[in-house]
Amino acid sequence: MRIAIVEDNESVAKGIAYRLEDRGHATDLIHDGADADTFLQSDANDLVVLDINLPHLDGLSVLRNLRARGDARPVLLLTAQGDVEARVIGLDAGADDYLTKPFDMDELEARIRALLRRRAQDIETTLTFGPLRLDIQSRSVNSGDGPLDLPRRELSVIEALMRTDGRVVAKADLIEQVYGTGADVEDSAIEVHVSRLRKRLRAHGVDIRAQRGLGYRLEVL
Repeated sequence: MRIAIVEDNESVAKGIAYRLEDRGHATDLIHDGADADTFLQSDANDLVVLDINLPHLDGLSVLRNLRARGDARPVLLLTAQGDVEARVIGLDAGADDYLTKPFDMDELEARIRALLRRRAQDIETTLTFGPLRLDIQSRSVNSGDGPLDLPRRELSVIEALMRTDGRVVAKADLIEQVYGTGADVEDSAIEVHVSRLRKRLRAHGVDIRAQRGLGYRLEVL
């Protein structure tokens, strides 16, 4: 899954991102409300972790704009205000859940899992390509020969490739999927992940084909 983290405290945002990335999710970090409002109009995230107190545009306004566009993806609000009135305002604005700072990272992760489970009832939860089957919720890949134990970054690569069902995925899109939007990462980083993943997949009847100047695609051997 891909999760947008909208939080002006960069250390808090990075802490959340590191935890979620360790669980195999891709993340995008935004630290400004106005930037988030623009970003969320055209991104591909499955869930949004949204702080209320943001510069230039507060989180409640970002949330209301999101819902006004008919965007129903789950939103978990973060705030330092723990009183009942503040929670009611946030939930009435369209939030799916509410977490008061300071919070325990285990609780944050549990709430995100719960929101993703609810969303999974309405969206595709399994991707297949040839003999491969990816369970998006459990972050596991299986083939006819059994489970593939993949590092989290390679898991993000295979998810991005499987979502296109054999169509080419640009190298820049893979970098964004694995490292997040705007990440300062060399192409060689993705090439390493692809190379390692290719060796693993060939043993299961699937190859990753490089399309010169375009990107990569999956192919059944």
